[in-house]
Amino acid sequence: MSTLGETLANSQTVQAHRPWTRNVVDAELWRTLASQLADGRWTLLGLWGDRPSGTPAQVHMALLDGQAREVAVATYVAAGESFPSVGRYHPPAIRLERTIRDLFGIEPDGLPDQRPWLDHGRWGTRHPLGAATEAPDSLLPYTFLPSEGEGLHQIPVGPVHAGIIEPGHFRFTANGETVVRLEERLGYVHKGIESLMTGAPLERAARIAGRTSGDSTVAYALAFARAAEAALGIDVPARAHWLRALMAELERLANHFGDIGAICNDAAFALMLAHCGVLRERVLRTAGACFGHRLMMDCIVPGGVKTDLVASGAGQIRNLVDTARQAFPPLVELYDNTTSLQDRTVSTGITRPALVRQYGTGGYVGRASGREFDARRHLSYAPYDGLHFDVPVLNEGDVNARIWIRIREVEQSLALIGQLLDGLPPSETVRVPIDGTGHPAEGMAVVEGFRGDILVWIRLDGEAHVERCHLRDPSWFQWPLLEAAIEGNIVADFPLCNKSFNCSYSGHDL
Repeated sequence: MSTLGETLANSQTVQAHRPWTRNVVDAELWRTLASQLADGRWTLLGLWGDRPSGTPAQVHMALLDGQAREVAVATYVAAGESFPSVGRYHPPAIRLERTIRDLFGIEPDGLPDQRPWLDHGRWGTRHPLGAATEAPDSLLPYTFLPSEGEGLHQIPVGPVHAGIIEPGHFRFTANGETVVRLEERLGYVHKGIESLMTGAPLERAARIAGRTSGDSTVAYALAFARAAEAALGIDVPARAHWLRALMAELERLANHFGDIGAICNDAAFALMLAHCGVLRERVLRTAGACFGHRLMMDCIVPGGVKTDLVASGAGQIRNLVDTARQAFPPLVELYDNTTSLQDRTVSTGITRPALVRQYGTGGYVGRASGREFDARRHLSYAPYDGLHFDVPVLNEGDVNARIWIRIREVEQSLALIGQLLDGLPPSETVRVPIDGTGHPAEGMAVVEGFRGDILVWIRLDGEAHVERCHLRDPSWFQWPLLEAAIEGNIVADFPLCNKSFNCSYSGHDL
């Protein structure tokens, strides 16, 4: 069986794309790749539109060859403003193609679902990243998929929710208390991230990237920086690599502590929320003291990091690790020994491993259902390629498994932070200047955030300005699985299932 690279070998290679290849393919090879996705030969990493200046529209598809640990981008030139639908063969591509049509006006031929996705008819413009045309400021009609059966009723929830959270609409079809179907409608917090990126200087674009999803600001900033550095062929100082990883693991800790407590709180066990909230707050305060911002926003920039660790930083972080190692195990024991809590989480919201593999779902959702993929390990980047850590994997796929993956990842992050502090290079240099003058260039990066793998693809002009940037959140391949996970469960268990996924609205809605 040929590898991904061998499959693309006879197509035209774009020379300025780094670190992985980008190949321009014809319709036949495009369809072949789509059918091979359906067969499970490759994993879909991303699918996005593009309108390079002076050339026809294009569609890019990023693929992962899991066995060879190889990534490549296939590009189809949509000279006729259309392209063969990948979603026709591979359902995980459907929402991505609906988004391409909304933003660019490029038509996926054969797309099974013709409804808009991000465009709710409130922009005043149709196809804002394509040949933008004025549109009336009115809601577009949206028809939810039908369910038929005796005694069924619908429960609409959102987009405005009771808590202080982002908006999303959930349409439940239930038989009594049992959920027969859940359908989501998202896009309410679309903010034009990719439009704001276009034409922006590199420094401003980096700030925008870090605000795609605020709880993952470190991961997004890292992915953007690595993509830009790959495009420009920049080598980052060793100390900067280690500081970036230190920030990434602190971000992972803060979010996992918060999630574990919040999931338990949705099962009416507020004690875990309180104690995990204290640990999360300790992480955020330590991050603020060490890097100047509680979320470490804007600390990672192309070329390195903006600020070095303060003089007392290593000691403060070691104290945090010691505190967490003392306080967290009793909380894990409390969770594991509370029967009423286990009754709510065990066997609830099961995500089938076959669906996880089909959607290429990463993070704790994927690893709780048997998919081992972790970008830090499988597409290793500095300094993780020189660190020792395990990737915890379970197969049960329920709420309980997603909690335990988070618990094990907390333990791994605490160990990684120790390694990072012990091995932190002593060099005083943490940033190199960016020289973006010269030829246009393209770069891509895949980085492991706390939810899973984040993809950033960027094309730069010869003056260090962004011509096009695409950012893909892990939630794109997690939200659809939440719909499947809740089927057969009772309506009252949806908050548990939803929180155990903790998908990002903001990261998904761009």
